[in-house]
Amino acid sequence: MKIVSSINLTREEAQRRAELLHVRNYRIVLDLTSSQGTFESRTLVSFEALAEGQTFIDLRARVVHKVVLDDVDVTDTAVPVRGGVYEESQGIALDLAAGEHELVVEATIPYSNSGQGLHRFVDPEDDKVYLYTQFETADAKRMFACFDQPDLKATYDFEITAPKHWKVVTNAASEVTDAGEAKVHRSRIDYPLSTYLVAVCAGEYHEVSDEWTGTLTHHEETPAEQPHELSIPMSIYCRASLAKHLDVDKLFEQTKQGFDFYHANFGMAYPFGKYDQLFVPEFNMGAMENAGAVTFRDEYIFTSKVTDYRYERRCDTILHEMAHMWFGDLVTMQWWGDLWLNESFATWAAATSQAEATEFTNAWVTFANVEKSWALQQDQLPTTHPITADASDIETVEQNFDGITYAKGASVLKQLQAYVGRDAFFAGVRTHFATHAYGNATFGDLLEALESASGRDLSGWAGQWLKTTGVNPLSPNFEQKLGEYTKFEIHQGPAAPGAGELRTHRVAVGLYRLEGDQVRRFKRVEIDVEGAVTPVPELVGCEVADLVLVNDDDLTYCLMQLDEGSRDFVLNNIDKISDAMPRTLCWSAAWEATRAGAMRSRDFLALVERGARGEDQIAVLERVLLQARRALHFYADPTWARNEGRELLERICFEGARHAEPGSDKQLSFLLTLANLEISDSTASLFEQLLVDDTSGIPGVVVDTDLRWQLLSALIANGRVEGADVEKRIEELLAKDPTSAAKLFALKAHAAQPDPEVKRAVFDELADPANTMSNLYRRHKIEGLRAPASTHALQGLNDAIFESAESLWRDMSSEVALVTVTGLYPGWDISEKATQRAETFLERELPAGLRRVIAEGLADQQRALRNRAADLS
Repeated sequence: MKIVSSINLTREEAQRRAELLHVRNYRIVLDLTSSQGTFESRTLVSFEALAEGQTFIDLRARVVHKVVLDDVDVTDTAVPVRGGVYEESQGIALDLAAGEHELVVEATIPYSNSGQGLHRFVDPEDDKVYLYTQFETADAKRMFACFDQPDLKATYDFEITAPKHWKVVTNAASEVTDAGEAKVHRSRIDYPLSTYLVAVCAGEYHEVSDEWTGTLTHHEETPAEQPHELSIPMSIYCRASLAKHLDVDKLFEQTKQGFDFYHANFGMAYPFGKYDQLFVPEFNMGAMENAGAVTFRDEYIFTSKVTDYRYERRCDTILHEMAHMWFGDLVTMQWWGDLWLNESFATWAAATSQAEATEFTNAWVTFANVEKSWALQQDQLPTTHPITADASDIETVEQNFDGITYAKGASVLKQLQAYVGRDAFFAGVRTHFATHAYGNATFGDLLEALESASGRDLSGWAGQWLKTTGVNPLSPNFEQKLGEYTKFEIHQGPAAPGAGELRTHRVAVGLYRLEGDQVRRFKRVEIDVEGAVTPVPELVGCEVADLVLVNDDDLTYCLMQLDEGSRDFVLNNIDKISDAMPRTLCWSAAWEATRAGAMRSRDFLALVERGARGEDQIAVLERVLLQARRALHFYADPTWARNEGRELLERICFEGARHAEPGSDKQLSFLLTLANLEISDSTASLFEQLLVDDTSGIPGVVVDTDLRWQLLSALIANGRVEGADVEKRIEELLAKDPTSAAKLFALKAHAAQPDPEVKRAVFDELADPANTMSNLYRRHKIEGLRAPASTHALQGLNDAIFESAESLWRDMSSEVALVTVTGLYPGWDISEKATQRAETFLERELPAGLRRVIAEGLADQQRALRNRAADLS
């Protein structure tokens, strides 16, 4: 039997395996008592072969001790060995007769430090050990032998031996028995579940428990689910060293609000018994939707003051993962080609529930400014892909956890809801849940349910939006006479990059005027845009507006362009737009014009100077300040940036911090932005004053441990702390703050030094495949390495990544390779030589994932070169 790869499973191999097998149950025995870097795994799989045939089971292990099929030891023939070592890329071969089978696989497996498989972490603060799993996309095979694909669901029985003082959490409640110096934890997952959604977390976790009690609302689409009271036991876990910072009341409040909203709208009760949320260390993503045992990165436990935006994002993540319990876990994609639907739906559902059920009522404003910006940036790269992306194999799938899959997809679902109507959209979703509960489904299944609920044919819509690439610009075109419109049209440009399709858009056109010192909307028209030109007869005869928004309320996914008069009006009146949504749409339009070279960076910074201090949406303010930094560092003419721009942005941030309400989120946002700039002598003196608790320069600012690290890093990156004083100052701060978070800040601060020798040493450490540092350590070192104020010291490394990228991609795990190569790409070098260097490298035969990283880095450099040229005009 020829296997393409058990590690990089192809769609065709998965289809063949799904046609052959029906998997019933996994009995998994784990021994987690060893501290030697490995654990013992024994799996008994019960399954049926629907016909005679050959297949394979997936396992990544250091040693495979035994494989027994139907009481026959087949180790010698089933386990591929090369040079005396298990060849895990081939999996374990199975030659099957039709009928029922039992397979036993015993193996020794290494713990992970990459965040894939069963990750092991020792807290440097107290030496306590923490384990957790991360299996998406296909890493369950790193813990137990399995058919690791989403459409081969099964039930699971766990028997886990762990040190007696540990807690063990799986997808189901556990029974615990003593076993000498250890305890045995047994749990049964008695519902069908995909392998990537299985979870095991173990260690000396701190635990707090609560319960949600509520009512399931009855809907006609789910007749089997009658309205009834129900309760869900809940627990929250974190490291012991973080327990004092765990704001458990707020976390439980938002969890309960999510359950309230989803039980009112989804029509089916939460299906997985208990609901645990575990905040775990060194997590690569924001969170993971393991059924009944959701894992989150523990940076969501805030140990110092953060802005309300960080709390909003955490709440969004909580609700996103909870939505997956229905859409993703209860009803699971058949193959990874519908990954976008999983993530897009959860993103849409989280924003909807946030806006309607929590304190974050402006969640859609944040979405328009943050998620939409991410989507537009990703969608304008040469590596953009259709929402329904190619999913030919696992490596291809893993490249597409991006702004298209999450944010563009959610934008399109938001538009689909506007297109079919909210009631019909939810009705279709409920039908989808009821029809496919505990099974697998495709986007076609959901589309069929939505068509039935809405009475609309959606096949054309799906083809336009899901199978094409790029974004359409929408702009107003009008004629006027005597202060009234005599003609009003919406012009749609071809989607780019891509084939240039024109799409159907549901939009609202908003007309705004200045009334006293406030900009207010006086007319709104909702219309379907089709083709290159769409007349809007309802606006003929209307008063000419000061500001026209052709995607008001952000109903569709497009590049909303301002006419010249509206753009000039925004430049002078952004601070007078009182409503958050139109204001953020104006910010976004200005930023996209800047990225396109249609607005000069200096004009964007002037807009920031006018509007930032008055921006009351902290999420929008933080994004705008980030965009201002990017405009200055990458898009502005370097001479203007050096002579005027740096001083301008520094002044904007200093004045913003000084005049903000003392101790406010806004004050902190301006100050943190200031700490990421090239700073003047006066700002350096200000930072030194703040580090000794002299807040006279920024009244009321809270100088806590995290801010101290940010200020020290800024001084180091700017060369204001040099030589031996760097390590001395770092060690002094570590002595006051001996936490694991402080160690990460220290890594960043050290790497930020504007010393070419230090930069080279950090680069070499990161580029060493034998280095086993975690991805979290890598990210902090990379952040310091690329500190904006010290990038001049990186010029000697402009060629370095091209010398080692291929070997890094080959020798590192996928997550580590992605973080490393992306972080070490010389995006700081904006020059023709830099683009030529990358273009030459791309002429090689490269792995698809590596090619994408380099191509995206090159595209950013090319855009920066174009924009710098435009900024001179």
